Amino acid sequence: MLTVLSYVYRFVSNFLFMAMVYFSLNFMEKYQQRVIVAVLVLVYASMRTVSALRSFYFYQRVEKLEIEARRLVAVVKVVDSPRKQIIGEVAQLRRHGEVKSYIDLLFLCLIVLLCLAKIISS
Repeated sequence: MLTVLSYVYRFVSNFLFMAMVYFSLNFMEKYQQRVIVAVLVLVYASMRTVSALRSFYFYQRVEKLEIEARRLVAVVKVVDSPRKQIIGEVAQLRRHGEVKSYIDLLFLCLIVLLCLAKIISS
């Protein structure tokens, strides 16, 4: 339940940001003002995109640690329930983080397309 709420929160917050960008760009009368706002939003979106891509690198490293931990547990053959539970929780948190990053990237791509369309159109 908590996971679904976190996905909904991420979706709604990104959607509201996209709506804010859309309305900001549409209510600008002058082309120069619209371009300035669009470029600023593009800079912000590029910084968030880099951050999201860096998080994927982090998730890959965590996944390698999970695999190594599972291998070590299998080699030792000690049934240690708390350790297995921790490894499972880490895997679950990593997957949820990846999904949230995908949601962020989806909206960032839509925002970039919106800004580029407003820059190109006169």
